[in-house]
Amino acid sequence: MAERREPSGFTRTGFDFALPEGLGPDAYVAILKFKTRFNLPPEDHPMNLEYTPFLIFLVTVSCCLSSEAAQSESSPAEVLIWPQGLPADAVPLPAERIATLKKEQKSHPRGHVLVVEEPTLSIYLADPETANGCGVVICPGGGYNMLAWQHEGVELAKWFNSIGVSAFVLKYRVPRRGPKIHWEPMQDVQRAIRMVRHDSEKYRIDPDRIGVLGFSAGGHLTVMAGTQYETKAYEAVDDADSNSARPNFICPIYAAYLADGYKDDIAELGPLVKINKDTPPAFMAVTWDDTMRGAQSALLFAEFKKQGVPAELHAYAKGGHGYGIRPSENPVSGWHHQLEAWLKSSGWLQPSK
Repeated sequence: MAERREPSGFTRTGFDFALPEGLGPDAYVAILKFKTRFNLPPEDHPMNLEYTPFLIFLVTVSCCLSSEAAQSESSPAEVLIWPQGLPADAVPLPAERIATLKKEQKSHPRGHVLVVEEPTLSIYLADPETANGCGVVICPGGGYNMLAWQHEGVELAKWFNSIGVSAFVLKYRVPRRGPKIHWEPMQDVQRAIRMVRHDSEKYRIDPDRIGVLGFSAGGHLTVMAGTQYETKAYEAVDDADSNSARPNFICPIYAAYLADGYKDDIAELGPLVKINKDTPPAFMAVTWDDTMRGAQSALLFAEFKKQGVPAELHAYAKGGHGYGIRPSENPVSGWHHQLEAWLKSSGWLQPSK
């Protein structure tokens, strides 16, 4: 047998050769699979000295690319809603308050977003193998004072991806800028819908299957998107604004502030919540024990019925508020499975031909 020599730059280990720093047993397994797949000589063969460094190089590159892909998955593309600057009526926040909120945001235990100066869309595209062409703009809740970014934004986006839906998480302006607390966020959501529709071909979604889903204050913003889309909230800034701001469907989940004056403690609907025959169809989920929000959603459901607009309401007994899709002992934690069924039965998940 020929004398075994060590490839230059590598040392013997229990594996047969040492891998570059940062590559572990998985990389070694990958090399062994490569050898087996292409019927390369056994490790005692002298040719091993020639191809082993090359295989390590290939695995190193592969691992680096995989790492970048994983990073890309965890850090989705983010686009500015207003690349040319905020609308003219935007109300600035005091610099000291911005600095304080940014400092608090860095250590927030739940990862909430406490201040947004430049609204953005975080883009989570469905896997091309399973994508069905539906898209949803997600509006996290937070009382129009913050955004529950993780459990009412990112987690929903990833769930939507699992059923073939591309998701766009809206980082709308918070905290509140004035007494009309929904106005600037409504500018942001109208602009977001138009941008997604404008770039639908790039995102491989159907421009006629774009919905909005939101929680709590984001649920209120979702209702505003579905009922106030004809309101000219800002002056057009580019070609995207030639597109309609009307969502094709809306999903207000434990929606807040539906009464006059943004109240939650009274069973009524405010003057902004006006349903007509052109209002998009809706899916709603809420609980009885969520102050008067359940009653407000029931009244909203009745308005849809009066106007002949399809709607579905799931009102659960227990669950409170702010649960997202996280599991619990309460049946409400499965509301999103009912949403999937509604999306399917309504045709929104029908793949584009």
